[in-house]
Amino acid sequence: MSDDWYYTHQLAVLSGFKLVVLANRIGCADDFSRILHDRLVGGLECAIRQTRSVLALEREVASEPDPEGLTAFLLQGEQECLDRFRIILLDELEIDFATYEYRVNNGEWHSALSADCDGIEISYPSTAALTDTELGALGPIIRAISRETGIGISAARVVCD
Repeated sequence: MSDDWYYTHQLAVLSGFKLVVLANRIGCADDFSRILHDRLVGGLECAIRQTRSVLALEREVASEPDPEGLTAFLLQGEQECLDRFRIILLDELEIDFATYEYRVNNGEWHSALSADCDGIEISYPSTAALTDTELGALGPIIRAISRETGIGISAARVVCD
């Protein structure tokens, strides 16, 4: 990132959104909505910790000699992790196309292959995004977080056909 204050700005924005989500949680009418809010707060806390780690490494690179380049290497790795950071609010679907297997929420692997007298069929589950009605007031907040921070937020459930 070319801006020297980029991660400081990210930290402030993430912290602000965490407060907005916590304040919005007060108006939750059901357990499902509270769970989504809690998971979003947890994800934002992880992003905040990661951002603080990047800032600490930036300070270390700027203030201490690093002849081996280890701190700069660690900084680059932390920045790359933060750039790929995602928050998953409901279900996560992982598919291994090489082995024709899938798993949901880091559970056990399941085979997508089935065979009968008509032949072999490969059937993977899919994900269906939660609707704005299901997300309620959290929908606009999620979109704002993604837009302003670049962090992807998944709010989907796994659907087996």
